[in-house]
Amino acid sequence: MNNSFLETIKTRRSCRHYKAEQITDDELNAVLEAGTYAPTGHGKQDPVIVAVQNANVRARLAKMNAAIMGVDSNPYYDAPTYVLVFASEGNANAVKDGSCVLENMMLAAHAIGLATCWINREQEMFQTEEGKKMMKELGLADGLIGIGAISLGYASREPRPAAPRKEGWIKIVK
Repeated sequence: MNNSFLETIKTRRSCRHYKAEQITDDELNAVLEAGTYAPTGHGKQDPVIVAVQNANVRARLAKMNAAIMGVDSNPYYDAPTYVLVFASEGNANAVKDGSCVLENMMLAAHAIGLATCWINREQEMFQTEEGKKMMKELGLADGLIGIGAISLGYASREPRPAAPRKEGWIKIVK
């Protein structure tokens, strides 16, 4: 079956090399809007999306994430935009809902020619005192937890082709 959306899914790859050039506001808004159309448990639309383009805030986030990862490099790969996703701590579907938001944004970004990489450790980052302070600075409500993030920008390298799909991944029961 040939379908442009299925092709988008098949060709999206994680990007770890970005151009310094910032994406346009129209591109950013398209990606963010796609996140708002992700499915959420009971239709609550609980996740909160925060796009960060400010260089100082990005540097602080990178330092926090790197400390948890135990590295000195930038875990966001020096992308010009980071997009963080939070959800309510008491929401049993928080991680699932936030993950759907992140995936929608990654697919939308790829569809319009942007590159992304899923970034981990936001849950741990925002449990720290520094992370809680930053959440307040970002104007976020109390009771949210970090779910994940994406690095977002223009790729500076061509992605590698997809690895062959493993055998036995799919089972069909009729």
